[in-house]
Amino acid sequence: MTSSQPRVGILGGTFDPVHVGHLAVGEAACGALGLSEVLVIPSRHPPHRRTEPEASGYHRFAMVALAIADKPSFVANDVELLADSWSYTSVTLGRLHQAAFDAWQLFFITGADAFAEIATWKDYPAVLDLANFVVISRPGHPVEALPGRLPTLRDRMIMRQTAGPDDGVGPADRTKIWLVDAPTPDVSSTEVRRLAGAGRSLEGLVPPAVEQYMMRHHLYR
Repeated sequence: MTSSQPRVGILGGTFDPVHVGHLAVGEAACGALGLSEVLVIPSRHPPHRRTEPEASGYHRFAMVALAIADKPSFVANDVELLADSWSYTSVTLGRLHQAAFDAWQLFFITGADAFAEIATWKDYPAVLDLANFVVISRPGHPVEALPGRLPTLRDRMIMRQTAGPDDGVGPADRTKIWLVDAPTPDVSSTEVRRLAGAGRSLEGLVPPAVEQYMMRHHLYR
């Protein structure tokens, strides 16, 4: 893989707030697929949530930037925050195609719990042709269960642990669904917001810089 043909990961989410589980998922994808960079993209209007995020897009983007400050391959991206529309994965991938990325270069990173509901996503199954998908195990949601749960996608699924030079990712290859069994922390943004609202410590749940930012701006209190 040459520098002119990067493998770009896309880690999207509400990030309300970003936590160590999000970062672990991105790092697991990087290690398994040899990604050159990961775009961390906070959503503006997440279609899977009934309510708007508690923190503004400005604050959520700032917390993402702080969380990845020590991760050179991670880049905060505001493509969804700048769009006055629902933050659909298929639409975001389309925008990245317009920015000159080919589908085979893109690796959409998600947890096994979210991917299990892929049939409910906008533009399914066509969305699977817009990028490779990298699915990471989450507590209580092992990737090994996905072939049985999603039998129509079984032929596109490949178990992966570490990156290799010959993995069938190139211009002539169909996009794939990479299953990565990696340990990730059992933490959720809902729990972080609950603890923050109670004035409890968030040590080990969010990066220290994110906790300090939340306290300084009185977020979730």
